[in-house]
Amino acid sequence: MKRSELFFSGLQVPIDFLMIVLAAVSAFAVRELPMVLDYFQLKSLTLNGVYLNEYIKIALATAPFFILIYAVEGLYDIRVTRKFWKEAAKIFSATSIGLVIIIILIFLKREWFSSRFIILAAWLMAVAYVILGRYILKLFQQWLLKSRGIGVHRVLLIGRNGKMDTMAKLIKQNKNLGYRIIDQIETAHLKVIKIIRQEKGIDEIILCEPSVTDDDQAKLIDYCALNNITYKYMPTTLQTSKYEVGVLNGEPLIEVKHTPLDGWGKILKRTFDIVASVIGIVLTSPIMILTALAIWIDSKGPIIYKNERVGNDGASFFVYKFRYMKWDCCVTRENPKVNEALELEKDLIETQSVRKGPLYKIKKDPRKTRVGGFIEKLSIDELPQFFNVLFGSMSLVGPRPHQHREVEKYMDYHRRLLTIKPGVTGMAQVSGRSDLDFEDEYKLDLYYIENWSLWLDVQICLKTIGVLFGKRKNF
Repeated sequence: MKRSELFFSGLQVPIDFLMIVLAAVSAFAVRELPMVLDYFQLKSLTLNGVYLNEYIKIALATAPFFILIYAVEGLYDIRVTRKFWKEAAKIFSATSIGLVIIIILIFLKREWFSSRFIILAAWLMAVAYVILGRYILKLFQQWLLKSRGIGVHRVLLIGRNGKMDTMAKLIKQNKNLGYRIIDQIETAHLKVIKIIRQEKGIDEIILCEPSVTDDDQAKLIDYCALNNITYKYMPTTLQTSKYEVGVLNGEPLIEVKHTPLDGWGKILKRTFDIVASVIGIVLTSPIMILTALAIWIDSKGPIIYKNERVGNDGASFFVYKFRYMKWDCCVTRENPKVNEALELEKDLIETQSVRKGPLYKIKKDPRKTRVGGFIEKLSIDELPQFFNVLFGSMSLVGPRPHQHREVEKYMDYHRRLLTIKPGVTGMAQVSGRSDLDFEDEYKLDLYYIENWSLWLDVQICLKTIGVLFGKRKNF
């Protein structure tokens, strides 16, 4: 998903809101035009006993209902290439639904006003203003698409046959589709695709080649998921239920959905993260202050321990934790004895680790301080990660972030865990925490990636509170 598409789609919300309010004010002005022309009567301007400032408050209160209806009607889709006449028809339909709601509210709450003219005028003007606002925005977005290439999807076509040749010709002739063909190859060889991606970049792959085996297609789907590439194909076989069906020039296209965390899903999750992290910081601030004081009294060294981890798309970042180890044993660049700390940790992993796979968990870790053992057992050491969430390097819910040396031991398919932001908690944490084998943890996190919803995030957060007080192994 292009950033420009997310930006313009998000921009539609305040523009629609502004146009709806402007339509309501315009209808009011047309109804009382003689008084509007008299500047000195604006403060006393009324409609059926309702003053202008009160009327504007009513307009501001009802506008969000229209925005909600627009969202339900699918008027905030991301792609720039949607049909405008279909969008205009949806605007008319959604605004008409809002009109019916307003009429019902006026009937139930008669102290507002009951001018039939202003209701009908506001409805027609809202339709016209919203369409006009979106049209201007669309023209600007398409201008950026054509003249600057902003929002263009670089597409790789796989297959050489009548259908694919027709599609290639269509894309080349019509820039409004938002595609630029960067190459066309005969079959899905990953080595060739990787070279093309390194040299030219790939945003989407469209496959129409019946000779591609199910096994090769499965590998291609995994590759696209790992590299944030949209995968579509003209159907020959169907391998997954996670798909959306579209049409391009009369040909059916099936897009494999790697995760719902795209477009508005990503925006919604980020909004939830900001709100929840602020609440979490406020609620746990007394505990964090007491913990910081206890660590300062108990042992020498910094209170906050910054541990380098691998996050979304393989980018490195620092996880904030309360230090629960002796400072000389902390594996961090800030520790002057980091080499000795690394050697000690390697020895402990070999002799006392109780986990299988690329991850480790040291049983009865001798490096913990007195305070450290207590705060780690209750997961208090992880409370500073609310700041990671607030600053955007982590999400509240997601796969746990792992160290570079752990990620280096991943199998290729394990790297699906790096396609979304890591989380403070997640499916694995509420289903066994560090007691799970890595492969089981991977399966749970993959389920989360493919089936994300805001309600699932809420459920996991609630379950996390209960898990924190449960008994854990390996301590």
